[in-house]
Amino acid sequence: MAKRGGRRGAAGGAERACPCGTGRPYGECCGPLHRGEADAPTAEALMRSRFSAFAVGDAGYLLRSWHESTRPARLDLDPARRWTRLEIVDTARGGLFDGTGTVEFRAHYREGGRPGTQTERSRFVRADGRWVYLDAEQR
Repeated sequence: MAKRGGRRGAAGGAERACPCGTGRPYGECCGPLHRGEADAPTAEALMRSRFSAFAVGDAGYLLRSWHESTRPARLDLDPARRWTRLEIVDTARGGLFDGTGTVEFRAHYREGGRPGTQTERSRFVRADGRWVYLDAEQR
């Protein structure tokens, strides 16, 4: 979902609907995770927060929520790609008492005025008690 790079800015206000698609305000949904005030309780919640980070341009959060063994040194987000909607297709494990989990999703975007979709199956693990992104298989 990214190149290597920077941050585009805030989500446009804490009261705007969260990009992850829960319908909750950003300030009550993914905002606290992005600000480091809370950790994602499940692999799916982490996936949603990472999609939101792509949508708002928060490369720092993406790097912080990436497992150290697979994390790149830097991440440049593509400002021409605007992430618009997330669909969770399937989840396996990744609950409150699991140590691993997978989330398959479709991430919708617009680039150059054209719609696009990225489908991926992401793997998550617990590291030091919190969920982190490990790697993904493109679909």
